[in-house]
Amino acid sequence: MSAILNVKMNNKPIYDIVFENDFDLLAAKITELGFQDKKMAIITDSNVEPLYAETIVSLLQPISSDVFVVSFEAGEAHKNMETVQAILTSLVEHRMGRKDLVVALGGGVVGDVAGFCASIYMRGIDVIQIPTTLLAQVDSSIGGKTGVDFNSYKNMVGAFKMPRLVYINTATLSTLPERQYYSGMAEVLKYGLIMDSSFYEWLISRMYEIHDKDPATLEEMIEHSCACKQRIVERDPFEDGDRALLNFGHTIGHAIEKFKNFEFLHGECVALGCVAAAFISWKKEKLSMEEYYEIRDMFVPFNLPITITDLDPDEILRLTKSDKKADNGSIKFILLKRVGKAYIDKTVSDDDILKGIAEIHFTDEDAKA
Repeated sequence: MSAILNVKMNNKPIYDIVFENDFDLLAAKITELGFQDKKMAIITDSNVEPLYAETIVSLLQPISSDVFVVSFEAGEAHKNMETVQAILTSLVEHRMGRKDLVVALGGGVVGDVAGFCASIYMRGIDVIQIPTTLLAQVDSSIGGKTGVDFNSYKNMVGAFKMPRLVYINTATLSTLPERQYYSGMAEVLKYGLIMDSSFYEWLISRMYEIHDKDPATLEEMIEHSCACKQRIVERDPFEDGDRALLNFGHTIGHAIEKFKNFEFLHGECVALGCVAAAFISWKKEKLSMEEYYEIRDMFVPFNLPITITDLDPDEILRLTKSDKKADNGSIKFILLKRVGKAYIDKTVSDDDILKGIAEIHFTDEDAKA
């Protein structure tokens, strides 16, 4: 396996997404970018460090004047300003300069935190992304969105920081816990739902291969997902328009994620949010009832939840209002016209949202019925 997607902005090449099944070309790709003999800070977390940090250090030491690892406790709960401060302290102590390099090694949380640190350290130094989870490989490592959570606000503090390189080693998925793997499938299914019905059908037809992590299937799935995001990011790099479509399932999903104190994984919450948004789409007569139920039920074979217990609907509604995607108090809700066609709807009411939440909320009364 060896493939490259080139991401452009205003028709100007910005960075490559490199697809491999090992790390063998990593040092060469970094050297091509002109970082030879520069300091390199590998930012990772407590889950990924014991798996891959030593390997990356050994690969980069021959081309770097100083390679060091900065690790923080894994999990969304540590995606905050305290972690940012600790990382920045390490960068200062190692005398990182403006021409040095941050290497983000890990999943979505690592990529967001490391990218944000790179965006603000010395007013910005370069960063490359090495995503090791399915979710990060198909979504969060691409497009330059970085940030951390702030109090009850998810990703509220952040910056756009385009990477110089995204290096995807699909072999890292072999060490990914099953729950994390299927969490990433929520973002993959999302691409089919919002922009590519044929890809959605392909995913369903390859369900067993995806379960078995068939290498050829995973390679095709990851490349196509990245190409979907590439097309949207190139059209709208700073979310002035169509890029908001990528937020399908995220408004209610983010609220559940925060309400449950990150007990559920990001992709699991996105799946729940997608079901709620598809339900609202049906009730607004955009989808047929049959289309809604088909969309809802197709999350189940990919081990993703379609119902959840112990929610406070009013609090979930409040949290959707605090989402950074709100525009002057109006939520830009992403709904579906059909599989493969999403749109931005600013008319979704509080009552619509509460009905969407009720659809996914499994209560004690439901259990007794």
